[in-house]
Amino acid sequence: MSQIEAMGYETPTPIQKMAIPAVMQGKDVMGLAQTGTGKTAAFALPILHRLSEGRKGRIRALIIAPTRELAEQINDSLTDLGKRTGLKSIAIYGGVSAGKQVTALKRGVDIVVACPGRLLDHLENGLVDLSRLETLVLDEADHMFDMGFLPDIRKILTHARMRKQTLLFSATMPKDIQKLADDILKNPCHIEIDHTQPLETVEHALFPIAPHLKTDLLFELLKSTDARSILIFTRTKHRAKALDQKLQRNGYKATSLQGNLPQNKRQKAIEGFRNGTFQIMVATDIAARGIDISLISHVINYDMPDTPDAYTHRIGRTGRAERSGDAFTFVTGEDAGTVRVIEQKMGGKIKRLMIDGFNYNAPKKTDVYEKESRRPFRRRKAS
Repeated sequence: MSQIEAMGYETPTPIQKMAIPAVMQGKDVMGLAQTGTGKTAAFALPILHRLSEGRKGRIRALIIAPTRELAEQINDSLTDLGKRTGLKSIAIYGGVSAGKQVTALKRGVDIVVACPGRLLDHLENGLVDLSRLETLVLDEADHMFDMGFLPDIRKILTHARMRKQTLLFSATMPKDIQKLADDILKNPCHIEIDHTQPLETVEHALFPIAPHLKTDLLFELLKSTDARSILIFTRTKHRAKALDQKLQRNGYKATSLQGNLPQNKRQKAIEGFRNGTFQIMVATDIAARGIDISLISHVINYDMPDTPDAYTHRIGRTGRAERSGDAFTFVTGEDAGTVRVIEQKMGGKIKRLMIDGFNYNAPKKTDVYEKESRRPFRRRKAS
């Protein structure tokens, strides 16, 4: 409690208010809530409370997360919230040398936060012992399913048979996640925070635009927006990298986060975005899973997300920790069907905006590459 006060927290969020008592009582929990609602503390605080009262140095809690970034962030939260408990936690994930992880595990830790792949390696090598595990947490279960981790999760569960409590958190509830929940949760307490609606602190709008004018509109929007920290979503990693380079050439402090980056560069990009070295981060959906930066003032969907859940998840990256935020989405004629589905799910029209003075009828520019690619192939003469 003294550490919670020291960090400036006064009032629990709805999911914390509902989940903390259930977790404290030892119940299994099925939590349905989008990111930015405070769910990390909802499971971290009662786990820290329980573990601080028992023997230390053995793995008594395991938290599984879909991405390295989310694993690091959960571990950071545990470290901050548990500063005065004497408990030790570690984040385990691939893409980096296993040496430090192995050393820490041999010394003894109380809580492991892990991505499925590297955790399985350590389990199979006998470096992680779950025989005294009390609480297992599956965080962002739907994203683990999206990334193909469900078979790994089921393997890990066979090593965690002795657990006393299971907590499963997800932003959406596809059939596979529902089946997993039915299989592993015993008489769970169901907690649902409205996950089809954006956070009340987010103001969102659509910008209709022709596909070839997206980049011009982006630069126009950046000029007219007083933004501290902007997260831009693209559909592909190649577009994320190209847009990042174009922003840098135009004088913006930008970086990108996409699947091709090695772990040290991913971490450098996130830290630079978090501390203000970079004002703009361009990212793909997969790369941005688990980014928890409370100071993001604007989200811009350069490319329309595919589903209502993805839309809500993306724009929920701003307006976090009860701060206000803005989310803008560029929509083309091809996106009309997706927009209809999103509006149906949300139960109302999303407002459309246009920028005064912007030339929405500008013709498509043909660059040198396009000209070259349109040349017909010529058959070579036989030698």
